[in-house]
Amino acid sequence: MLIDSHCHLDYFTADELPEILARATAAGVGQMVTIGTTIEQSQRLPGLIAGHDNLWCTVGVHPHHAHEAPIPTPEFLAELAQHPRVIGIGESGLDYFYDKAPRETQAENFRAHIRGARLAGVPLAIHARDADDDIATILREERALGGHFDFLLHCFSSTRALAEAAVALDGYFSLSGILTFPKSSELRDIARDIPLDRLLVETDAPYLAPVPFRGKRNEPAFVAHTAKVLGEVRGLSPSELADLTTTNFRRLFRKAA
Repeated sequence: MLIDSHCHLDYFTADELPEILARATAAGVGQMVTIGTTIEQSQRLPGLIAGHDNLWCTVGVHPHHAHEAPIPTPEFLAELAQHPRVIGIGESGLDYFYDKAPRETQAENFRAHIRGARLAGVPLAIHARDADDDIATILREERALGGHFDFLLHCFSSTRALAEAAVALDGYFSLSGILTFPKSSELRDIARDIPLDRLLVETDAPYLAPVPFRGKRNEPAFVAHTAKVLGEVRGLSPSELADLTTTNFRRLFRKAA
């Protein structure tokens, strides 16, 4: 079984969702995690997945939205994470590519999410784009200030330096369809060197569809194509890669075990 560790199921219409889920099941994708991007949207996600034992969610504020409302306190985030279907906090982090929110606000938001994840005892899903140095610095500082917290660098496509910093902090990595792109040879080289027990797969659907669907709307069923390429990079069969990433998922997202 494969698990799509990061997707946005609420970006599909209510009429589409049953077919999306059916295609995922047919492709061997047994579970999915749909991700919070604002507090209001996050609070709706448990209702969206109600009645589906194979669906989970997270709660959080994406860096694009960090300036749109007061930054949630760590205590508030931890309280939201008490819901039985909420297995993580995020996605939060830094995005200097679009810079939709002031960088200082993004950093404050990111730190609040780290502290909320630590309080709740659940992992943090991190969005990192063109901000590798600051991501690594904040992770190190927050670890030194408050102690251990689990985290996942979602849709990892950053530098080797950030990968090495995250490995040193016992972080996890989720690979998306970007891994399959022809120009992603450097990312495949990095993925080859990440410890096996730190690897997960995702779609980030409806974005970043893998080859051979690049340019089309992504969906959880397509995580199988990313997993196939990751298996080839690591010299693993499809079943071995599925077993590996599912085991890693359950170790990281303990509430979903």
